[in-house]
Amino acid sequence: MGKVYVFDHPLIQHKVALMRMKDTSVKDFRELAKEVAMLMGFEATRNLPLEEVEIETPICRTRVRMLKGEDIAIVPILRAGLGFVDGMLALVPNAKVGHVGLYRDPETHEPVEYYCKLPKDIEKRQIFVVDPMLATGGSAVAAIDFIKKRGGRNITFMCLIAAPQGIETLQKAHPDIDIYIASKDETLDENAYIVPGLGDAGDRLYGTK
Repeated sequence: MGKVYVFDHPLIQHKVALMRMKDTSVKDFRELAKEVAMLMGFEATRNLPLEEVEIETPICRTRVRMLKGEDIAIVPILRAGLGFVDGMLALVPNAKVGHVGLYRDPETHEPVEYYCKLPKDIEKRQIFVVDPMLATGGSAVAAIDFIKKRGGRNITFMCLIAAPQGIETLQKAHPDIDIYIASKDETLDENAYIVPGLGDAGDRLYGTK
């Protein structure tokens, strides 16, 4: 059974608080998203496999521990998930990046796929699916469905803010994955927005309304 990790690190909490503020500029919001993604990614990659490698320092030869390959894929859910990519790539610059495009039907609130492009060797990679918000959970479930259908297996989900309903939905549909959350919020409103949330993350990242 996958686990749910809710971060209590002061830097993450502070930066998420700044992102919630309605007067935070697009520039600042984008920079904060990158910083939070890097801080979260640092912890979410804790269990990446290591191997001993022999190297030569300026003093002598020695054995050190290094990543056992860098078979990592970062898969943002378009478009808001793109705000997480740069922060993750700062940690693992050789990671490959796939994309899953979904939009939420305004009437049914169900996710509709319009794009999915993944690395050809996705089945060999540790996959980090990233999206700022986990609201109803529909988009996350659908994205992971698409990835699994294309061979992906070793999957972690990362988001800034989650509602209890979204966590429950994702765990029920994909009980094998770990979920990393910067903040667990109270509930969803009648429009399926997270409360208190931070508004529409895509709009705030890219200055659209």
